[in-house]
Amino acid sequence: MPFSKNTQSVRKAVIPAAGLGTRFLPVTRAVPKALLPVLNKPLIHYVAEEAAASGIREVALILGPGMDAVAEYFTDQPILESTLRQRGHTDLLHEQRGISDLVDITVIIQHTPHGLGHAVLLAKEFIGNETFAVLLPDDLIWGNTPAIEQILAVRKRYGGSVIGAREVPLDLVSKFGIIDGHLLESGVFEVKRLVEKPKPQHAPSNIAIVGRYVLEPRVLDHLANTKPGAGGEVQLTDAIAAMIGESPVHACAVEGRHADAGVPAGLLQAALYEARKDPALREAVMATVAAWQQDNIAS
Repeated sequence: MPFSKNTQSVRKAVIPAAGLGTRFLPVTRAVPKALLPVLNKPLIHYVAEEAAASGIREVALILGPGMDAVAEYFTDQPILESTLRQRGHTDLLHEQRGISDLVDITVIIQHTPHGLGHAVLLAKEFIGNETFAVLLPDDLIWGNTPAIEQILAVRKRYGGSVIGAREVPLDLVSKFGIIDGHLLESGVFEVKRLVEKPKPQHAPSNIAIVGRYVLEPRVLDHLANTKPGAGGEVQLTDAIAAMIGESPVHACAVEGRHADAGVPAGLLQAALYEARKDPALREAVMATVAAWQQDNIAS
């Protein structure tokens, strides 16, 4: 029997943001990683904005204990708004109100860090029997079309579940879930299997999973039966792999500039990329680079 192309609209997204952010210590002792800024906008804002721009307004935030500030970021700020109004900062006031209107938030607490798969499974009641999106705040993607919207377009054509993907250097494949698949059209692969963090010599390709997914709800049943995998955690990759053959699984090579903001170097790259958009900040960056070059010459 051929697979059904059930392509109802996707209304809900899960944003796992419970990570302890150990790579960013000591600042993450007090500031949740999801609130680390790329210039003046935190990581969590980027993915919520991407979901909203793609037509997804219902968002489940998976947070760790004590991360109330992440959810509060999306709530009304009466004192701030009153102050801006009194000072006549109309544009800034409108911008701040837009943040609290961006998406409808449901908060789910992950009390123990058991992995991405476990975090998604906690949203089972929120998801219900609907196809849903997953967006990871660590992965920032700038493109003419939002990354999750690109993935939704592939799902509209092929049905089933669709994984965001990008090429990575072969020597880095051990850091990612890797896709073994057949190219169907430019940038779209039919997934045959998924391999979590393989050694380079065992990797089926250098096409890596990036932190954007559109998944059928049946993945939750597989997550419930998935044993801890790589790193002793419940891997979302393993549950998706278990669906292959039951329903379509495709990968979409996401177009756009990508930054791994889950590590300090990637967060810096993201800030520099954002700085290029502002003439004053771009000038400051160029002046700093020139000073570094001069220091190198002098030394």
